[in-house]
Amino acid sequence: MKKFFYGKENLKSSTALALSRKTLEGVLDQETCDKIETSALAVEKIAKGKQVVYGINTGFGPLCTRIISAEQTTTLQENLLKSHAVGVGEPIDIEIARLMMVLKIHALAQGFSGIRLETIKRILWMLQEDIIPLVPIQGSVGASGDLAPLSHLFLPLIGYGKVWHRGEVYKTADLLKNFGISPLQLGPKEGLALINGTQFMAAHGIKIVEKLHNLLTTASITGAMMIEGLMGSVKPFAAELHSLRPYAGNQHVAETVSNLLVDSQIVNSHLHCARVQDPYSLRCMPQVHGASWNSWLHLKEMLEIEINSVTDNPVVFDETHTISGGHFHGQPIAMVMDYACLAASEIGNISDRRIYLSIEGDTPGVPKLLLKETGLNSGLMIPQYTTAALASENKGLCFPASADSIPTSLGQEDHVSMGSIGGRKALRVIENVEKILGIELFYATQAMDFHQPLTSGPILQHIYDFVRSKIDPVTVDRVMSEDLEVAIELVRTGELKELAEAVSIKEKIPYRTKWAELFDF
Repeated sequence: MKKFFYGKENLKSSTALALSRKTLEGVLDQETCDKIETSALAVEKIAKGKQVVYGINTGFGPLCTRIISAEQTTTLQENLLKSHAVGVGEPIDIEIARLMMVLKIHALAQGFSGIRLETIKRILWMLQEDIIPLVPIQGSVGASGDLAPLSHLFLPLIGYGKVWHRGEVYKTADLLKNFGISPLQLGPKEGLALINGTQFMAAHGIKIVEKLHNLLTTASITGAMMIEGLMGSVKPFAAELHSLRPYAGNQHVAETVSNLLVDSQIVNSHLHCARVQDPYSLRCMPQVHGASWNSWLHLKEMLEIEINSVTDNPVVFDETHTISGGHFHGQPIAMVMDYACLAASEIGNISDRRIYLSIEGDTPGVPKLLLKETGLNSGLMIPQYTTAALASENKGLCFPASADSIPTSLGQEDHVSMGSIGGRKALRVIENVEKILGIELFYATQAMDFHQPLTSGPILQHIYDFVRSKIDPVTVDRVMSEDLEVAIELVRTGELKELAEAVSIKEKIPYRTKWAELFDF
């Protein structure tokens, strides 16, 4: 298995996911271990000396003027974890908890936090043994560090809290006994180093990057299928048009859709029709989808600065040089996660409009409500209500969390990012849009049925056939909820994206665009 060197190599979003999924091994080399131990030694000297440094020999937050004796440093750090573990709500997804651990190891391993090597190795051991803490989903304001979530994440180091292990939930103390391992006693500053940071926000950001990438790629596929179903024009996707307004996302979408429609018999059957131009939901896909791709790229770039940064406080350069700053403040990624939330929502908005367009009955050969015999049958009237409801729900979730700030810590922490809320909201919106795109896939496939025996381009035809192998055409009213779930799962799992790439490679058909490398994940 390939290795990634924590604290040394550049961490990408995809690398963090590979580490959390154990398809890549994370290790510490000797140089990194030496840096960690040097930083820990510096903190130990500060704790024993007369220099006053926040969080090493002082209280926390508004208690920063209270001096703590060297003898009380362990109690201070353990009390910090206990008192700050006040999260509420359901546990976060286990993969996000794993990602938090990966990100924290990488940040601490850079050697500016004063944490002991023994402590980092214990976190690594927990990851390797799949001992993953239960972390409540609510409680972080995204600024003082993700204090509550990170406190829950690291309570198990001192024997408290609960953990997942092999699908079961255990009290940490019981599980450690089973392994014959004692809880750690924290050294100076270790509790603070563990809970100061943006790893809860950043872990959500990584999941947003992954899921939004799949969403945007799939939206080009379902959108192209709808163009086929509604006999839309390919002219708005011409390269020479988009060279005049050369946003990378716009050009990527235009070329992707063009490639999907190459050699389509359906397209060729209406090249010289009288329709001058299509509604915006078909014609403006490069502009709308492309804007969301540009947002995705911005999030990815900002996030990968964040996950390679030191977000602790104070930062320890050496025993004579420490700086109390604000690297734990989540604003840099809070704002871009809000942007990504809006970007995802807009994909759902325009998809819902294409779905509505498909049942109007304005396309030659394609009946109203996508069913030949209506009246007794309602056809595909009602699933669009579901997409309308989902799109509307998303609009309510799009108010930027980072626009709000509530002072905490008796005014010491008087501006916060709320990025933790923004990250959670963005994932909710993405999950809703996955459902909308699944329903668009269901509608577009039904619309394409009416153009048989004409076929689509090779990639889309394979996708159409694949969908039809899973979902039968609707000919009379039936319960469609299970069909919709099948279609949604095809979107959620990334199967459509994978199939498009596989067909492209097997049949040597262009699919990747000139901009694909920029938007790779």
